Amino acid sequence: MSFQNPVFIPGPTNIPESLRKACDMPTIDHRSPLFGQILHPARAGVRKILKSDSAEIFIFPSSGTGGWETAVTNTLSAGDKILAARNGMFSHRWIDLCQRHGLDVQIVDTPWGEGLPADRYEEILTADTNHEIKAVLATHNETATGVLSDIAAVRRALDAASHPAMLFVDGVSSIASVDFRFDEWGVDVAVTGSQKGFMLPAGLAIVGFSAKAMEATQTGTLPRTFFDVHDMRKGYANNAYPYTPAVGLMNGLNEACTMLLNEGLENVFARHRRIAEGVRAAVGAWGMELCAANPSVYSDTVSAIRTPDGFNATDIVTHAAEKYGVAFGVGLGEVAGKVFRIGHLGSLTDVMALSGIATAEMCMADLGLDIQLGSGVAAAQDYYRGQTAQEQRDAA
Repeated sequence: MSFQNPVFIPGPTNIPESLRKACDMPTIDHRSPLFGQILHPARAGVRKILKSDSAEIFIFPSSGTGGWETAVTNTLSAGDKILAARNGMFSHRWIDLCQRHGLDVQIVDTPWGEGLPADRYEEILTADTNHEIKAVLATHNETATGVLSDIAAVRRALDAASHPAMLFVDGVSSIASVDFRFDEWGVDVAVTGSQKGFMLPAGLAIVGFSAKAMEATQTGTLPRTFFDVHDMRKGYANNAYPYTPAVGLMNGLNEACTMLLNEGLENVFARHRRIAEGVRAAVGAWGMELCAANPSVYSDTVSAIRTPDGFNATDIVTHAAEKYGVAFGVGLGEVAGKVFRIGHLGSLTDVMALSGIATAEMCMADLGLDIQLGSGVAAAQDYYRGQTAQEQRDAA
């Protein structure tokens, strides 16, 4: 691999130089007021990116998986019933985590490539007249399949059923890259991590709790120590953690939030949409299809691209790494060997995306697929040129 080339995996993502420098800092006393000058602005920045006025933000030295564990262990008790759809590897892993904690998961198996079945959620929640279901899990962006689901539709399903269950959302590969509306969608716990839209190294689990979720922490009895939000809240009140924080990463998170908010969230979302559409134009020019079932669920952060039957898509990823020093994502779970993934989130530009598209073309041609060199690049170029011209006209 080459450190000079950008990565095109759906996380960890490329790290801007300013964020690398923000993480590289001298040791400070993490129990001093100086740390509070990093901690509290970072939490406030995350709250703005979630589009919330009231979410309580907790930041743990962990990954997104720790965020999942934070959500369930602080609010639920052994034997509680929860509702979840399994439509990809990461929804499957969250379900597995819940089952390991003794929760009773009602699983709606959904074809990989499709979004969350909000209509089926509504049917199940309406039938649950005793309100045994305590929480609904929703994977906003299924990273394995390149599928973005409609969280607003899940909220409407809960409301239509007049059901009091909490709404937990995995936004690991969506938050800070595509629109996320914590307050408007009535999210109770949102989970993300530092290594994707926030453009940092892995190492921080970032979660937002609603007032309803905080109330549930008073009755949840699942064991928790490291991920106890009450311990964390007490630490925050004293500009500290209940244990040693990842100070450099926290400083990076503070800077990342400033960078995103200075760009403007709507501009961040538009940039991701534009880059993703260019990648999708390339896929169409190659005569291939996405794993995502239809345009309504296309992800703006990762594209999972189906290769022809009988071809091992993982070979593209291996060849790209070995010959060209470029990283793409492999297929996972049910789509292993059937798709390769191009991550197009975080610190990325149109020009950087074109280099990834060109590399994918070279790999596929090297491996004998019927790909005309330059076809996908040209399709993406046409799209990017047209979008840039339109944006300039709109700004005039």
